[in-house]
Amino acid sequence: MAQPEFNTWHGTTIIGVKKGGKVVIAGDGQVSLGQTVIKGTAKKVRKLSPGGHDVVAGFAGSTADAFTLLERLEAKLDAMPGQLARASVELAKDWRTDKYLQKLEAMLIVTDGKQLLVITGAGDVLEPEHNVAAIGSGGNYALAAARGMMDSKKSAEDIARQAMAIAADICVYTNGKLTVETL
Repeated sequence: MAQPEFNTWHGTTIIGVKKGGKVVIAGDGQVSLGQTVIKGTAKKVRKLSPGGHDVVAGFAGSTADAFTLLERLEAKLDAMPGQLARASVELAKDWRTDKYLQKLEAMLIVTDGKQLLVITGAGDVLEPEHNVAAIGSGGNYALAAARGMMDSKKSAEDIARQAMAIAADICVYTNGKLTVETL
């Protein structure tokens, strides 16, 4: 009988919602190893302030890899204050071409309160359609739920929280202990 694979980290749902002049990024707190919940209160959404400009970033994937990418993004933003898209493109280029960075397994959702972007290791910097982006194991569930609420009178934060609750009900690698940041 085959043994379950325990060397793969799963988990995380991160959502970004832009509505009504606000951008919200929310993330769950669960970190799993195989079928075991290792931590339920991880903070996968962070506020950065490079060059005095607030940026919020949420990450899915390896924590150490994500922190490496966040440090690099902060350095890019320090060099290009107030230029989130340009700094994100520069990070994505480095991530795709640098032999060390290519091995990093994470994805980021970032915002400066005006733009909402997804950054991937494939060299992508994507501005999502419909002002909603989601990544991670429960990302598709959260994305679908949020898209269904975008035409309602709900605020960006309410949509993010409700979409995350729906994802947590469906995805076993997602919990309801949220970190929410708004710009």
